Amino acid sequence: MQSVKIKSALISVYYKDRLEPLVELLKQHNVTIYSTGGTQTFLEEQGATVVAVEDLTAYPSIFGGRVKTLHPKVFGGILHRRDNESDISEREKFEIPPIDLVVVDLYPFEETVASGASEADVIEKIDIGGISLIRAAAKNFKDVLIVSSRDQYDAVVELLQAKDGATDLEDRKRFAAKAFDVSSHYDTHIFNYLNANGEEEVFKQSLRESTPLRYGENPHQNGAFYGKLEDLFEQLNGKQLSYNNLVDVDAAVALGAEFEEPTVAILKHTNACGCATADTIKEAYLLALSSDPVSAFGGVIIANRKIDLSTAEELNKLFFEVLIAPEYDADALELLRSKKNRILLKQKPVELPNKLFKTLLNGVIEQDKDLATETEADFKTVTKREPTAEERKALVFAAKVCKHTKSNTIVLATDKMMFSSGVGQTSRVDALRQAIEKARSFNFDLSKTVMASDAFFPFPDCVEIADQAGIKAVVQPGGSIKDQDSIAYCDAHNMAMVMTGVRHFKH
Repeated sequence: MQSVKIKSALISVYYKDRLEPLVELLKQHNVTIYSTGGTQTFLEEQGATVVAVEDLTAYPSIFGGRVKTLHPKVFGGILHRRDNESDISEREKFEIPPIDLVVVDLYPFEETVASGASEADVIEKIDIGGISLIRAAAKNFKDVLIVSSRDQYDAVVELLQAKDGATDLEDRKRFAAKAFDVSSHYDTHIFNYLNANGEEEVFKQSLRESTPLRYGENPHQNGAFYGKLEDLFEQLNGKQLSYNNLVDVDAAVALGAEFEEPTVAILKHTNACGCATADTIKEAYLLALSSDPVSAFGGVIIANRKIDLSTAEELNKLFFEVLIAPEYDADALELLRSKKNRILLKQKPVELPNKLFKTLLNGVIEQDKDLATETEADFKTVTKREPTAEERKALVFAAKVCKHTKSNTIVLATDKMMFSSGVGQTSRVDALRQAIEKARSFNFDLSKTVMASDAFFPFPDCVEIADQAGIKAVVQPGGSIKDQDSIAYCDAHNMAMVMTGVRHFKH
């Protein structure tokens, strides 16, 4: 493997922290260091002898620092091929010194966007010189080592210590790959910022942080999560989240976001098997559990209020995989930690993306997040009988749960709790029958419930079955050419029906 002893380095970084060990190592190996501005000052404070890039190029930094390193003597020193006689001749003719190591990071573009800064400030954080240096050094990895992030400092110090200030071709190629990851990630975020209105219909995403998972949906499948889970959750206890855990946690977070009053939802395979609101989080949990205590076993639970000791005592009676809450009292946390594998997540107030995507066939599909949530103001009564005030509240609750349940779906609920649901069925009739049978198996009085459907009724059979079960109020999107048949049946049987005009398919 082609070994290259590092004799010269260009260092120009935005972040100076964690750089000291590398500087000390370069000093020990008598490496000639070139630098600019604030980095030069920092290096000299570390006792390094530094050649200013302005002295190398005989040209000052101009335009407020926008142009510092963009010069043939800098890029020629990086890009010339050490085994090419013509390149060597030109380098000597123009007195271009070789540069064996480039240490550069980029202006904090993502961080500036996240801070809510003005467009002018964001644009100033689009790096030109740094990104060019990274690409140049990475392209010429045959001869040059590129260090493109402060996260790589420890690794490069370890490498140079082990190889007495030299690198092999495989080392340089590996760091070049890291560099193009840095540059492509950076450019992706710039593009998505400038293309926020979506005029350019292309798909670009870059998620660099990865967490290996125990396996995918099944043990024979590999799995990984790409993203920053720590931005959304602090894990307080338990084993590593699995692929299936994460899918259910995602569904739980989406459903939990629909409610402002104290609410608990229990999910299995992304569908709620229990969901309730109450005056206290403990009451909400007990109501949610009563919906289906059988399915709740091994589920994912989300609460939108602090978990206190009395609630924890009830939760501790159930085997569940994951509990999500915004806060935990210390004594509640201590009790819940008694099961070492139980995953406890503290949810942070983070705004989630409004675009959803997933791989499909040989590509990716993307869509806007379903942000439509119907309130009573969105209900259009289409029957002679208006829903009562209590029924209208129940219809709102049922519609929220229905929105987050796999299609075809029917949800039966009161204004405080979901009684049952029929989920993922190939017909809406099957979904309704499943919901009714399930509710009856737990001895629920269906005359106290309302029905929500994620999509329209193509025939009046669903309202007929619901009526026979004692259900007297229905919410659905409407839009079928046979809507009037369902309306006519409701009118003939003193049922109330409202339409929203918004379908909530979920696949």
